[in-house]
Amino acid sequence: MPKIVTVVGARPQFIKVAPVSRELRRFHQEVLVHTGQHYDYLMSEVFFVELGLPRPDYHLGVGSGSHGRQTAGMLTALEDVFLKEKPDWVLVYGDTNSTLAGAIAAVKLHIPVAHIEAGLRSFNRRMPEEINRIVVDHIANILFCPTENAVAMLAREGVTEGVHFVGDVMYDAILSFTPKADQSDILTRLGIEPGKYWLATVHRPENTDRPQRLESILGTLSELGIPVILPLHPRTAKKIIEFSLTSLLKNFGVIEPVSYIEMIALEKNACGIFTDSGGMQKEAYILGVPCITLRDETEWVETVKSGWNMLVGANPELIKQAVRQFHPRGPRPAVFGRGKAGLEIAKLLLGDDYAT
Repeated sequence: MPKIVTVVGARPQFIKVAPVSRELRRFHQEVLVHTGQHYDYLMSEVFFVELGLPRPDYHLGVGSGSHGRQTAGMLTALEDVFLKEKPDWVLVYGDTNSTLAGAIAAVKLHIPVAHIEAGLRSFNRRMPEEINRIVVDHIANILFCPTENAVAMLAREGVTEGVHFVGDVMYDAILSFTPKADQSDILTRLGIEPGKYWLATVHRPENTDRPQRLESILGTLSELGIPVILPLHPRTAKKIIEFSLTSLLKNFGVIEPVSYIEMIALEKNACGIFTDSGGMQKEAYILGVPCITLRDETEWVETVKSGWNMLVGANPELIKQAVRQFHPRGPRPAVFGRGKAGLEIAKLLLGDDYAT
């Protein structure tokens, strides 16, 4: 049975692991490594409990730090794991520092690398995630693309071998966990009604680390005169205090970060979503909820082209205009596959042992 070492470390990756690991373990021996990039209960541990994820075989405990220090710590620790486990594949997800470290450590040891969520581009190289995904795509041996557009993007960069359109693993996750979300009591606990509130998340450094941009976003959302629920990311909370912006939170329904199941429940029942999260743009699309993206560009261009996602950046006028006028009702093409990405990935990693 082939051995796969899966490397994860951040909240979105835990969600993606759930449907993939379930299928992987039907055909492979999986060794799960948690780098500790996200390490507190609400950003990490709760996902293993709630989603029924297997316990990590290794927890590296790298924690936070500058990009260089964090990635270097992961590289050193992952190299030791790979030398000990001698896997047939190293599997990495998305575009985090954990993804980059896992891929580089593996390729230096001549271990084949598989990249889930390959082929995404924002064309903004100021984003650390953009650098991570470009590097990993160009050293990976097999690339699992969530959309046809991602396949085309890789082809334009000359990457054509080992590329597969499998669909988006987060679509698998939503199909699997929405029934649990429908049973959540999060709306009752917060005292809100379906369709009577907006949901907002802000966490990307391009928004949180720039005082004027963060002030513009929070200030504009707080003045809209509509109920806005804001699960507050630890990074954002820290920056709000640092930049003396606490007074802007008085008109929000500020809550602690919530679990994945609770977030799906909040998304599904919102009348609209404000976010700078890539995952939430997809989830909003799949759930049929209008999404207003607080970024100047997006990797998920399909959601914009379909008319269900609108880019507004931190521009107050564009945000206000979107709230007044953005009410999509059209079709949502099945751009993210059939909800079987995990199974396709597991089978493709069997290589010649998998007969279609």
